[in-house]
Amino acid sequence: MYHDGGGLYLQVSAGGAKSWIFRFMLDGRSREMGLGPVHAISLAEARKRAVDCRRLRHDGIDPIEARSAQRGQKRLDAAKSMTFDACAAAYIDAHKGSWKNAKHRDQWPNTLNTYAGPVAASRALQFSL
Repeated sequence: MYHDGGGLYLQVSAGGAKSWIFRFMLDGRSREMGLGPVHAISLAEARKRAVDCRRLRHDGIDPIEARSAQRGQKRLDAAKSMTFDACAAAYIDAHKGSWKNAKHRDQWPNTLNTYAGPVAASRALQFSL
């Protein structure tokens, strides 16, 4: 670990991989947050990300949890914008290996295309959480 200042470190693994780490204390525990690999994140960008993390810490927010919440919100937004057809195709792809035979695998898309497709195929799904 090579310290740059303000909680920013360059971490060099035993295998030679290099990445930026932001280290901070939260409730008496030492925490580390990866900021990205050196080949993708410049020193200037790593310093900017560290400043953003320090601001969150100053406001009493855990930057790791804030990033997780932001990623979760992006996934939720992407799921909300999915059409019925896209959702059905994803479901079929995820479960087709568990269906016992070829006839059963064919029944799912055929039934959805016949009955639900004409009504809901291109409609965006509406979620309420």
